[in-house]
Amino acid sequence: MMRTSDLVSSAGRALRANPLRSALTALGVIIGVASVVAMVALGSGAQAQVERSIASLGSNLLIVVPGAQRGAGGLRGAAGGGQGWDTLTMDDANAIAEQIDGVVAVAPSQRARTQVIANGLNWNPQVEGVTPDYLIARDWEISSGRMFDDTEERQARRVVVLGATVAAELFPNIDPVGQTVRMNGGTFDVIGVLESKGQSGFGMDQDDIVLAPLTTVKRRISGRRGRGDSVSQISVKASSEDALTTMQEDVENLLRQRHRTREGEDDFTVQNLSSITETAAQTTQVFTYLLGGISAVSLLVGGIGIMNIMLVSVTERTREIGLRKALGARQSDILHQFGLEAVTLSVAGGVIGLVIGVAGAWGMTSLFNLPLVVSPLNAGLAIAFSGLVGVVFGAYPAWRAAQLDPIEALRRE
Repeated sequence: MMRTSDLVSSAGRALRANPLRSALTALGVIIGVASVVAMVALGSGAQAQVERSIASLGSNLLIVVPGAQRGAGGLRGAAGGGQGWDTLTMDDANAIAEQIDGVVAVAPSQRARTQVIANGLNWNPQVEGVTPDYLIARDWEISSGRMFDDTEERQARRVVVLGATVAAELFPNIDPVGQTVRMNGGTFDVIGVLESKGQSGFGMDQDDIVLAPLTTVKRRISGRRGRGDSVSQISVKASSEDALTTMQEDVENLLRQRHRTREGEDDFTVQNLSSITETAAQTTQVFTYLLGGISAVSLLVGGIGIMNIMLVSVTERTREIGLRKALGARQSDILHQFGLEAVTLSVAGGVIGLVIGVAGAWGMTSLFNLPLVVSPLNAGLAIAFSGLVGVVFGAYPAWRAAQLDPIEALRRE
């Protein structure tokens, strides 16, 4: 009976005897593991980026907008023709804050587009009329200066807080805080600059924004027709993610009661960002599995290459096998020896492929500006799967070697 150490050394000598052939045999597994690791990392990075971008809109957040949701996912105006986009009011926001349990912050807002001018430069950002609670609802911080307070909001003061993109475009070399900008023919004091959030999950630059008191925007900038107390959006922050589903139902029921509508005839839509994140995660996960599955085909090709070379090796070493058997080697020894050679080739290819795959993933995620996500579990599975490929595709050649008759084997040239 051969010792394990003898089997290992014998398998190592056999592989070193034909280094080029061994390297080319392992190449299929190297390519397979590298492509699987790189593609799964790319998909995981895309998934993480989407989740991060959506989460940057705000955690535990419900967004209420005018108009009923269509089956295709868009919005349609509510009954009443031109008034379809004036269905949400300040009273709705106050009712949500007062009557719904678990609410941390309610922030009505009014959107507008206008040219902003400063220092001879101009920019066309999105202008949001908001209340001070907007920062709480959207998990936004001030990088310099301050946010306007409730008194300034009630008095419709001409003050603004700039997003990072707007600040960089209008005040490239100076501190914006304390400067002034012109909007809609009026002069506004810059009292703060927001922390940068980058792009949202919907491809919009969240920093291309100007925040002003809600009353200021409604009276001086938006120029909207319709009800004077209408708002374009209400952000509702829940105390926890677990409370979101229940809160969404409560908000919908409250607004139906206030608007005198029934389910299916709503003139508003309540969007749960947690559900959007979950749907996006599922979509990118399917994409990741698809990439990994396609890449895994090359592992199958690599396994077939190992089987082919091992069968050639059995044929070339027939006399060696016969001699080993004549000297007392058992069938199990021959089986283990050839099986070990196949597994060694496969695992060595898996390790090299893992290194190349991680390097490739780093290059691709850097190119597409995605986070690098390489799970230790996925890396371990890649090595384990490469070993399994060696076991499966090396089993038949090893079995053939073990079944050779020693007398017939010794007669072979």
